[in-house]
Amino acid sequence: MTSNNFERRREILRVIFSISLIVVGITHFLRPEQYARIVPPVFPRFASVYVGGVFEILGGIGLLIPSVSVAAAWGLIALFIAVFPANIYMALHNIKLDGIPQNQLLYWGRLPLQALLIAWAWWDTKYPKQAVARTVTGGTEFSINSYK
Repeated sequence: MTSNNFERRREILRVIFSISLIVVGITHFLRPEQYARIVPPVFPRFASVYVGGVFEILGGIGLLIPSVSVAAAWGLIALFIAVFPANIYMALHNIKLDGIPQNQLLYWGRLPLQALLIAWAWWDTKYPKQAVARTVTGGTEFSINSYK
């Protein structure tokens, strides 16, 4: 695969990941009771859902902005780790969510998905899109290469 094809596929995957995160983040506000069911009781249920939704939306948007994409990816990694207890709680207690078949094997199968999401976000820290900026005076163009 040529470098150009790799870059194109990587950007397509970044956009798919970003849109997915934004959509799922929005559903935290449209159906918060669904997410609140799986929040372990030691955490504030609805506050946790709303905070998670905000950070999922911000992370999805951030991945699309080259100058903040690496920070957004690291933030998403932290978010995926933070919500992992909710996935464990769901699997342990066989909690039914609307639209997801109630199958404890499926719930346990979701746990490795978190590792995949973390790996996907980590990949974005390794291959960020190069940001190009212009200075206000003189219009000199330069590349921001601090992502190495």
